[in-house]
Amino acid sequence: MQFRHKIAGGDFGKAGNAASSVKKILRQLNIDHSISKRIVIALYEGEVNVVAHAYSGIIDADIDDTKIKITITDKGPGIADIEQAMQEGYSTATPQVREMGFGAGMGLSNMKKNSDSMKISSIPGDGTTVELITFLKSDAR
Repeated sequence: MQFRHKIAGGDFGKAGNAASSVKKILRQLNIDHSISKRIVIALYEGEVNVVAHAYSGIIDADIDDTKIKITITDKGPGIADIEQAMQEGYSTATPQVREMGFGAGMGLSNMKKNSDSMKISSIPGDGTTVELITFLKSDAR
């Protein structure tokens, strides 16, 4: 099963729509709640990162019998230092984004914590791609 969702940078009113849609799909597939919760948290964090930091983005989710692979691709400023960006509390969010309660610097680390595999590639000035894989059965890790 495949799912695609487009994201508009700066549209906080729709942040979380993709995560909500994937949550419904996982429920229909009877995925264990503890596993689907991790997937939705990681996806929500990625979705908010695109809204907060990029001009636009696309989320692609591919679900098979054993895993979900989520690819989040954005067009935006990119990440100059991925290792630094992975540190909890590090954020480049604007003061306006922080005033809305976002940009605490936990997004990437929460994505990593709530997935079984995470890869990031970024080109400063162009954009970022994050690939998340989560196994749908706890004994498949």
